[in-house]
Amino acid sequence: MIKVTIVPESPGAVNAKFRASSRNLASSGSTPGAALDALTEKLPESETGTIVVVQSLKPDQFFTASQQKRLGELMDKLHQARDQNLKLNSADQTELEQLIKAEIEGSARRADAIANEFFS
Repeated sequence: MIKVTIVPESPGAVNAKFRASSRNLASSGSTPGAALDALTEKLPESETGTIVVVQSLKPDQFFTASQQKRLGELMDKLHQARDQNLKLNSADQTELEQLIKAEIEGSARRADAIANEFFS
């Protein structure tokens, strides 16, 4: 079974494109479906079983809008600090690490919920 990942290439852009990838293959398209179709044409015929997960990157019960906003703010601070050869203060660094952990745990819970839908 082949696993395909589809992500926006330029999130929020007016003419956003999507990138579908699997193993060492990738394709783009104006919609997730178009990207998947383009990738499917490149797959060997022996790869008939496919699981596709499209992550919209929108807030949900696993990682909220306020968590996303704060993570973005802290990532901006981190990049600014690194550009100046500085580090985040310890409180911001700790909060950033906690949010990253929460995002990873949210991804795992989201994947579990998706799997439960397939096998229930």
